[in-house]
Amino acid sequence: MLRIEGLTKRFGAVIAVDQLNLQIEDGEFFSLLGPSGCGKTTTLRCIAGLEKPDEGSITLNDRCLVSVLQHSFVPPERRNMGMVFQSYALWPHMSVAENVAYPLKLRHVSRSETTRRVLDALRLVGLEAYYDRQAPQLSGGQQQRVALARALVFSPNVLLLDEPLSNLDAILRDEMRRELTQLRERVSTTMIYVTHDQVEALSLSNRIAIMNRGKVEQVGSPEEVYSHPATPYAQGFLGRTLTLPARVVSASNGVTRIAIDGAEQFPLEVSHPVNHLQLSQVLGPGDEVDLSIRPEQVRAWSQPPEGQQNVVPAKVCSALFVGDRYEYVIDLGRSTHVLPLPSSEVFRTDDRIFLEFPAAALAVWPR
Repeated sequence: MLRIEGLTKRFGAVIAVDQLNLQIEDGEFFSLLGPSGCGKTTTLRCIAGLEKPDEGSITLNDRCLVSVLQHSFVPPERRNMGMVFQSYALWPHMSVAENVAYPLKLRHVSRSETTRRVLDALRLVGLEAYYDRQAPQLSGGQQQRVALARALVFSPNVLLLDEPLSNLDAILRDEMRRELTQLRERVSTTMIYVTHDQVEALSLSNRIAIMNRGKVEQVGSPEEVYSHPATPYAQGFLGRTLTLPARVVSASNGVTRIAIDGAEQFPLEVSHPVNHLQLSQVLGPGDEVDLSIRPEQVRAWSQPPEGQQNVVPAKVCSALFVGDRYEYVIDLGRSTHVLPLPSSEVFRTDDRIFLEFPAAALAVWPR
């Protein structure tokens, strides 16, 4: 288990990581997800020992890797961690086997044991046939797999991956994502993965930490962080969000009713009015809020549906066909929004449509 407590790293006046606390379980594939400058790579480099934090501690099992209070710091080469960089970082004058064997050479592993481990590592990533190939002769995806084999060959306690797919084109990136998924199932090594790509984080991870300005906004499984965001930032960063200005109509007996601005005659019932936020305040009538929902959870009808609740009329201003979906610009209440809908649902400009907002899918954020 890797435990990070109170981790802070400053670069001059800039706080790159701000009092970060995380606990990563043994064998877990854990992703640090966020935009450029959010502190995810700096956190990874502190774990690796490539940066010294200004505050806090990092512990792996019962071993303290760094503690600012105790003035202790284990250098990178003694942490038994493998790292895969964005740029591959292969030696161009070495063969595939020599690149993979390099960490074993530094550890003075015997020649016969090195040969066995290198073949095992290359077999893990499907490159045993490229044993004697020179590194520059490989494609980008193959080079990244060599980098993975090199990081795994000495059986690290933790494998650190710093945006390893960002230099690949879209097709190779999808291929490598599938390779990583299979690799995750074949090895039991704890993996910490840094990315700004939502699809990578959602498809690969056991758990995800969404980061913003050096802090963690939310930690949870892919399903949890997507379906039950803990903050407006977490909801807005991960996937598409339709956000509507609204106002609380009533809140009593566990039922909260909220009206979209300009559509007060069609109040909506909400199942989770504060959506897991730890708020000291209680929403009351007249409070201004932002009402949010994932577009794929909205249902659209050409006629008012019978027996359905939480239905609000809207007007189609324009429709843009983009292959698997239409992107509709709609007037809803007193505001205009873009609403993507499946290409099977076709509406025309100036059509009056009816949108259903399931109560359990709505999140409400006080303004």
